[in-house]
Amino acid sequence: MSKNTIQELINTFSALGQQLAVPDEELTQLINTEHIYNAWFTPESVTNAVTSIGKMLNTDDLAAWLNKYDLSKSIAPKKVGLILAGNIPLVGFHDVLCVLATGNHALIKASTQDARLIKHVLQKLVTIDNSFADKFSFVERLVDFDAVIATGSNNSSRYFDYYFGKVPNIIRKNRNSVAVITGTETNEQLYNLGHDIFDYFGLGCRNVSKLLIPKGYDLATFFEAIEPYSDISNHNKYSNNYGYNRSIYLVGSEKHLDNNFLILREDKSLLSPLAVLFYSYYDDIESVAELINAQAENIQCIVTTAHLKVKSQVVDFGQSQQPKLWDYADGIDTMAFLANL
Repeated sequence: MSKNTIQELINTFSALGQQLAVPDEELTQLINTEHIYNAWFTPESVTNAVTSIGKMLNTDDLAAWLNKYDLSKSIAPKKVGLILAGNIPLVGFHDVLCVLATGNHALIKASTQDARLIKHVLQKLVTIDNSFADKFSFVERLVDFDAVIATGSNNSSRYFDYYFGKVPNIIRKNRNSVAVITGTETNEQLYNLGHDIFDYFGLGCRNVSKLLIPKGYDLATFFEAIEPYSDISNHNKYSNNYGYNRSIYLVGSEKHLDNNFLILREDKSLLSPLAVLFYSYYDDIESVAELINAQAENIQCIVTTAHLKVKSQVVDFGQSQQPKLWDYADGIDTMAFLANL
């Protein structure tokens, strides 16, 4: 693939980004009706997902990203099976983008929870550059593939290992994200942390499900900062989860904190139930880094301004759901994997 071709990719993908950043009437209609097919996909959530991808596909970032790889090798395109998750809107788009950018063919097994958006976005891509028309296929079942990228739960990953273990693969399991509070955060930073917790109702692996806080920290400060997110309780499915977990803790007389739309509970686990945020106290930042590194395989990213020597990706408050092109899921370089098939 020549540098000219890379420039063509940059031009094409950035043109797609511009269309997603400012959705047209047809895309807006799709955004506003997704909740009919998936109640979690509210117009606000879908708009956030679509426009975030639009911003991600900017010319400068695309150039920095694509030019990191040797795409000049003339190789026969490989058929790459993609099993996409459906927990948040367009969550599988980046995998599709990587397959197309490396000149391979994407065999896409879309999630039943999120099949319409990805098809519409790829049709926009074809409208911009018709050469992509024969570079992807939507399939009900993966057959005749050379490699696989599959995203699912810890349970489904065992099946993926069994079925796809004989070909080159990336198999992703459950991961969660963590926020480290130092006690020096401004009210604005804690408010921004609310995005990391509540965007997409907390359903993404980049959503914060665990707080690490210094001993003596007053959680009332945190509750006060996130109060503007109280409208989330108006969403029926979120409210049902909140009410269910609240009842469980009350019936079991389990100690917890509650602000009527989010429950905080002290717990060592990283994975908290929906509408619940676990927290743990720490003594010093060094011990935080040790804890995080010990759990690195279960962590997607860390939200903090603290200077931590950790293996996981670290992002600022409010940025966990705004990944860059090179912020690969599970820290595995998808482009390098695909470019070297």
